[in-house]
Amino acid sequence: MLTNTIHRGRQSILFADPPSILSYASVVGKKESQGPLGNSFDLSIQDGHFGQESWEKAESHLQRTSLKLALQKAALEEEDLDAVLLGDLLNQCIGSSFSMLGKNIPTLGLYGACSTMAESLLLGAMSVSGGFCRRIAALTSSHFASSERQYRFPLGYGGQRCPTAQWTVTGSGAVILGKEEKGPYIRSATVGCIVDSGITDANNMGAAMAPAACDTLCAHFRDLNCSPDDYDLIVTGDLGSLGSQALRDLMDAEGIPLGKNYRDCGVMIFDCKKQDVHCGGSGCGCSAVVLCGHLLGQIQRRKLNRLLFCGTGALLSPVSVQQGESIPGVCHAVSISSDRE
Repeated sequence: MLTNTIHRGRQSILFADPPSILSYASVVGKKESQGPLGNSFDLSIQDGHFGQESWEKAESHLQRTSLKLALQKAALEEEDLDAVLLGDLLNQCIGSSFSMLGKNIPTLGLYGACSTMAESLLLGAMSVSGGFCRRIAALTSSHFASSERQYRFPLGYGGQRCPTAQWTVTGSGAVILGKEEKGPYIRSATVGCIVDSGITDANNMGAAMAPAACDTLCAHFRDLNCSPDDYDLIVTGDLGSLGSQALRDLMDAEGIPLGKNYRDCGVMIFDCKKQDVHCGGSGCGCSAVVLCGHLLGQIQRRKLNRLLFCGTGALLSPVSVQQGESIPGVCHAVSISSDRE
């Protein structure tokens, strides 16, 4: 029987032997490098094709590059990884599967939409803490052009974007987890449930995901007997300006106001007034690069000590949208600390 993880409540895990974040890396596109967090990313590539033949191959290149940088930072080789957990927004996660071609790394593909970075961290932490892996990589990406082609309309159409729309981030984040005696550490995690509030507008994903974020946050605070005040910062994945305000309202109704220490990665990554992104950023790469660029840097510099990272995902597909289905949401929460205790 495993003794180094403790299940709390129905949805949460407290790691008695917290896995450590050995290294992390972020790669972004041109628009992201021009935003408020531009200086925090490891690499920005100004050509959206990244020298590849298609947008989809460009996204695979993003993943390969961020993983390579993270391994270099930790002075590790690909052979030092027992597995990689990765995903993207494309059908059948082709960006991720093609990025691993020729690497001979045991691979587990994930799909949690924009919650995939938190999902991969959560499962990676469980794998390391449980002794199933010594070192594991959590890796996600998104690309504006490949996502637009799949979910909405060809870019060449020049279609009008509605006010509630968000801009899919071009970027990839990678985290290497292990058991070495250095931080930051993953202290706890909460697995989210699927929540469907009946939203059918694919251009209003913040409203679709906010109820799931509320459900997971309430579960996290209940299961682990903590409150928003126990964290220096709580971030959601990419609710955007509309969705993050909806989350505040929902949490107020639950009697758990988030206060001043709550922010959203979709709002943080762009300057919504200057960059014409409407309600902010979205996509698997959004929370991934904000975490692997800005947030983990803040923890390493001790400007943050306790972070609650909540990846939010809208679980729609082109087929479900065309059939008029509502948009289910999910949120997974991961607690990251500068100290082991």
